[in-house]
Amino acid sequence: MINGKKILVVLPAYRAEKTLERTYRNIPHNIVDDILLVDDASSDNTLAVAKSLHIRTIQHNTNRGYGANQKTCYREALKTDADIVIMLHPDYQYEPRLVTAMAAMVESGIYDFVLGSRILGNTALRGGMPRHKYIANRLLTAVQNVMLGSKISEFHTGYRAYSRHVLERLPLLANSDDFVFDNEMLTQAVAFNFRIGEISCPTRYFPDASSINLRNSIKYGLGVIITSIKYRLWRWHLAHPAIFSESHELRQNQNPDM
Repeated sequence: MINGKKILVVLPAYRAEKTLERTYRNIPHNIVDDILLVDDASSDNTLAVAKSLHIRTIQHNTNRGYGANQKTCYREALKTDADIVIMLHPDYQYEPRLVTAMAAMVESGIYDFVLGSRILGNTALRGGMPRHKYIANRLLTAVQNVMLGSKISEFHTGYRAYSRHVLERLPLLANSDDFVFDNEMLTQAVAFNFRIGEISCPTRYFPDASSINLRNSIKYGLGVIITSIKYRLWRWHLAHPAIFSESHELRQNQNPDM
């Protein structure tokens, strides 16, 4: 808790048995009130490790995808009395100790949505990000900043902090169940004029850290471009994409079966 604001960390997990404990141990438990892990039908011992750490856990019966995992994370988050929700990958690629700083930026009331950027501070390459991923990251971010009229250093980070109001307002159910969910969510935040802040976050690339393959990377890149085009058409009143419609709010929907 920070200044009376309750903090929940959500961990969207898939095959994270080797890194979950390191991630969990480095979360600042002195300020975090609750932790929720959603396991997307992992084929390893992610669920057993989570239970051994006494983490509150929900498991999908079938693998639904990264975006669907987050939908469950945020739907469950809104059932709690958390004021600030932080999404942290349990693969130990991002620095858990920055939870305190990110939560404080939201608690201050200055920002609604805070990104842990691997680009600010030039930490990405030093942390082992493959050069081709770095180049793709920079190119896609540059394209989106032009298309959206924004000035964000990185659109592709998986480390984020939100005020409760962001999760209540954004039409997250209209988003993809796949990897492009993150990008759609950030684009929605721009469209809905939420105040977005960033903090420099070191990254770690190592064998046990999660990473999408080339096929999914290409699919993700195309999804980013399509999302940007949808935004532009919506802004020009030439189309009405569901991802910018407030009729798909999480708080208006019932739980799917786990």
